[in-house]
Amino acid sequence: MVLKEAMSMEEKLGILADAAKYDVACTSSGMQREGKKGEIGNSIAAGICHSFSADGRCISLLKVLFTNECIFDCKYCINRSSNDVPRASFTPRELCELTMGFYKRNYIEGLFLSSGILHTPDYTMNLIGQTLRMLREEYHFRGYIHCKAIPGADPSLIEFAGWYADRMSVNLELPTNEGLRSLAPNKTRKNILMPMRQIQDGISESRELLGFRGGNRSAYWFTAQAAKRAGLEQRFGYEEMLPEKKKEPLLTEQSTEVSSVQLQSASARETKKKDTTTVGEGIQLPEQSSGYGVRAPRLSLLNEIGAPSGRGFAAAGQSTQMIIGATPETDFQLVSVAEALYRKFDLKRVFYSAFVNVNQDTTLPMPSGGPQLLREHRLYQADFLMRYYGFRAGELLTEKNPNFNPVLDPKCDWAVRHLEYFPVEIMQADYFLLLRVPGIGAKSARRIVEARKHGRLGFEELKKIGVVLKRAQYFITCNGTTLGTIPMNESYISKHLMLGEKLPKNLMEAVNGRQMTLFDFPDFASAG
Repeated sequence: MVLKEAMSMEEKLGILADAAKYDVACTSSGMQREGKKGEIGNSIAAGICHSFSADGRCISLLKVLFTNECIFDCKYCINRSSNDVPRASFTPRELCELTMGFYKRNYIEGLFLSSGILHTPDYTMNLIGQTLRMLREEYHFRGYIHCKAIPGADPSLIEFAGWYADRMSVNLELPTNEGLRSLAPNKTRKNILMPMRQIQDGISESRELLGFRGGNRSAYWFTAQAAKRAGLEQRFGYEEMLPEKKKEPLLTEQSTEVSSVQLQSASARETKKKDTTTVGEGIQLPEQSSGYGVRAPRLSLLNEIGAPSGRGFAAAGQSTQMIIGATPETDFQLVSVAEALYRKFDLKRVFYSAFVNVNQDTTLPMPSGGPQLLREHRLYQADFLMRYYGFRAGELLTEKNPNFNPVLDPKCDWAVRHLEYFPVEIMQADYFLLLRVPGIGAKSARRIVEARKHGRLGFEELKKIGVVLKRAQYFITCNGTTLGTIPMNESYISKHLMLGEKLPKNLMEAVNGRQMTLFDFPDFASAG
């Protein structure tokens, strides 16, 4: 461990912003570019990241760790305890001053705060809560705050931070217990999922408590409810998407099964008397049992800290992150876990991070082609299909076909494997069937449904609406006609879809280190 007796704020920021760049719950600039005379602006790789607001604006966030000191020794992490790297920690006051200084200069519009584990999870979560309260109440900061919950921390400390953060997240890291045991022996699935359930309950109860109507539910939830209202529960298996009314148990190490371990009710949980936990600078948490988001502690805590009624508990929802490529899970396992998280925990987003062997650990994978960026891209595409298009993990992949097609996106791949649904007549197909057509997005589908009320639509009109005809032409008819002669043949359509795509450069060498050809795919080579 590299320690410095005295460290400037700039040095701390350099260390802690750089250490935060592997957390992908938002997008880092990743560029280092100096300003030049006669030109405007510069770019620093670490420190500023980008997210998107509800109205679609790209906003800048200060992305930083509270500390990169850590008692855990996760093999994939640059900040693991066994690494000899420069260490630094902010004080709550320093982090508040830094955030406000950046905000007043219009560098940022919010804060993304994560942390290593300093001393204990409780100690670290305590400091994070102190920082958030100081920002909100002493500095009157009303900007966006995304805060990481520390697995293993006392639920009351996580709850305290939740009243001051807009969004909270707990990183799942690895999708199975086996992966956690081998690469992150200090973490357990239960310690990660329990805070998720607590945050979920906190969001739900605060909506009711503060009189919110509708709330900020996930896109997955809205898609499932829309399908239900349209009477399509049985079609494409939508009934499996609908969240259960009763509380579902936590996930087990199997991707889609549930465990027998369930959250106990407040009445059944053993109550333990605790000393008051000091947060710092006169801030205290009330005496209470260590519950997992149960109603009575939340109400007492709300009354104690006097959280403003206009904000709510983590009102922007919660998210998580999974590392892909460090352990041998298939894409099917990954999307199945993501789907289960959306259904059981009402997550807003699941983020995927292609594994980078930053520690050059010989026990971990070291792919010759670098990080699995194409695989990460396919997972994000599949994630959008589940959240906005009504697809299920079991439709996109199966145990017999467990990984995504490298040359076709998941929606096109599904379509060519299910030609029995096509071609779709644009003037008659309902909204949810239109969503299944490659080249038609959610906005385009809504525009089609609205536009055809006023007249017939042809291919020119579809193009103006925003339909990508180079993909959609193989799967649709307009007024009973197709755009040319198109045989409904899987190999034919797959070949022409692939030829119409701009493949990533690294994919051209994906087959045995040489340029890919159609002859690498027998079905394509034999297609007419």
